[in-house]
Amino acid sequence: MQYDVVVIGSGPGGYIAAIRCGQLGMKVALIEKYSTLGGTCLNVGCIPSKALLDSSEHFHNATHTFKEHGIVGKDFQVDLPQMIKRKQSVVDQTTGGITYLMKKNKVDVLTGVGSFKDKNTVLVTDKDGGTQLLETKNVIIATGSKPATLPFIELDKKRVITSTEALEITKLPKHIIVMGGGVIGLELGSVFGRLGTKITVVELMNSIIPTMDRTMGKELQKVLKKIGFEFLLEHKVTEVKNTGKQVVVTTENKAGEKKELKGDYCLVSIGRKPYTEGLGLDNVGIQTDKAGRVEVDDHLRTSVDNIYAIGDVIRGAMLAHKAEEEGVMVAEQLAGQKPHINYLLIPGVVYTWPEVASVGYTEEQLKEMNRPYKSGSFPFKASARARASMDVDGTVKVLADKETDEILGVHIIGPRAADIIGEAVVAMEYRASAEDISRMSHAHPTYTEALKEACLAATDNRPLNL
Repeated sequence: MQYDVVVIGSGPGGYIAAIRCGQLGMKVALIEKYSTLGGTCLNVGCIPSKALLDSSEHFHNATHTFKEHGIVGKDFQVDLPQMIKRKQSVVDQTTGGITYLMKKNKVDVLTGVGSFKDKNTVLVTDKDGGTQLLETKNVIIATGSKPATLPFIELDKKRVITSTEALEITKLPKHIIVMGGGVIGLELGSVFGRLGTKITVVELMNSIIPTMDRTMGKELQKVLKKIGFEFLLEHKVTEVKNTGKQVVVTTENKAGEKKELKGDYCLVSIGRKPYTEGLGLDNVGIQTDKAGRVEVDDHLRTSVDNIYAIGDVIRGAMLAHKAEEEGVMVAEQLAGQKPHINYLLIPGVVYTWPEVASVGYTEEQLKEMNRPYKSGSFPFKASARARASMDVDGTVKVLADKETDEILGVHIIGPRAADIIGEAVVAMEYRASAEDISRMSHAHPTYTEALKEACLAATDNRPLNL
């Protein structure tokens, strides 16, 4: 079998790369070791977690806000197996859609593990040990990542679990200990916290979501405490033990004081690491760095001129939409085009409720750069739309250059922040000023008015509704 491009891995980066290559007239093969396409994101990541987050938010509203809205109901119950069933149906529909797209774009899909025999030959080994050789002009590595852990922690997948196992829990736990205050831990913690599970978050840093603007972490912590979250910041985990009926987690603070936590599960969510096992990188002379990432140049080319790598397996944020953009970029380069990606303007989102979304520089980064800036904020409690929906927690924060007024960063915690951030990305791609957004008409009443008001505050401290 001879191809123009062979893509190894069918996650958001891989399948999008395959589609774009197909659109550009290339003969493409996509290799996936699992029986369904879509990678971590569609099968055990972004999509199933959002399905459960929405289900748990409906239950939380039914038990906490319906009465205020004039909706009276009794004895709302959690049917966790049905939630898991609905989640799986969403996953099945989505992965099935990817299979359809492969056929539509004439991409050959091969099930098995892809590995390099040499730079132009990829070996596909199926689950029964059968093999097939693919000859190709170019290869795109898109094998993604897997959950990270620590040497002293045994991920038994029974009591000590990762996000993958958390998505399959069918009996509501009384207490989950979340190791890591980042995106994955807080999202999955929110799923169960809204349903009544006690959530204890153990975080080594002094703030949750520590890579985002510090204001966002502080605000999110306040909101999550309202649904029963407990936070142990600046604590490290020193031992995790499965005793059979429960898990015991030992933590230690900066002063060396130890604390023992007991729960139903310990969710290890301390990040993810690149997945390159079985690729046969040594056969083509490709090296990985200390973090296990495949090294690439600005064109996403590895040290081998016809082999590229994208997504979680290379440097940068481990985000599905970042991988998608990289997949398109490589495909278009292979077709002779000159695409580019502004990595500063790839937004990050936390799908708790309220959501958190961010793009551009944080205030901490601007201070470290000694770059003069100004800041404007607007709280959602001053938004008529937010009051109407009872979503008044959170704020919009806009950072702009002190001299030119160019928007340098936008950070939002509030209702539909994941959608609002898109306006900020568009504005910043065109190097808009805070005044530009403040002078654009925003429909009333909408959540996006809060962004306009924050820009007014950043321009010359004149919000109209605060």
